[in-house]
Amino acid sequence: MNTIITIGRQAGSGGREIGEKLSKHFDIPFFDRELLSRAAKESGFCEEMIQMHDEKPTNSFLYNLVMDTYSFGYNTSTFVDMPISHKVFLAQFDTVKKIADEGPCVIVGRCADYALSDYDNVLRLFIYANEDDRCKRLMQRFSVEEKEAKELMFKTDKRRASYYNYYSSKKWGRAESYDLCINSSLLGTEGTVNLIIQAVEDFEKR
Repeated sequence: MNTIITIGRQAGSGGREIGEKLSKHFDIPFFDRELLSRAAKESGFCEEMIQMHDEKPTNSFLYNLVMDTYSFGYNTSTFVDMPISHKVFLAQFDTVKKIADEGPCVIVGRCADYALSDYDNVLRLFIYANEDDRCKRLMQRFSVEEKEAKELMFKTDKRRASYYNYYSSKKWGRAESYDLCINSSLLGTEGTVNLIIQAVEDFEKR
């Protein structure tokens, strides 16, 4: 097993759960929010700062200027004039590459597919699902009513798309940005996992 699996996902599509199951099946490391702790440790940013900017593009110059006073690490001349949101993105970007260099793994979100665009052992996935199924999953996960779940779903997708489109040269959720896009509503979580397992095995035979 030499494949790095990156997963882009719609909110409520089960992307994280699918990633965890793939991690267990192949016995390889799994990174979602776990990546944030490592990025904080390796970059010198506090973890709260990394979490604050996690998959959130921030374009306000004043906000970045103010928040920049809280940053530390990455203080070479190339970083000094850069907005804090950009610095945090680069810290995550570097961490994704370091994780990939250590061997096969599953990475969810964080523009990992773009960060590893130069790697030829990466299988880039996008998981989506029908709106009703996504809404039900979010209602169960966060114990909220349907209205709140839908609001969370749309806001999360908009935020992820803005972040991905801002920092990468590709479009979030567009088929041409990935190697394989799967509707988890069609196959269910287990069926989607099985399909990906087969895809990885075929990918390894190239």
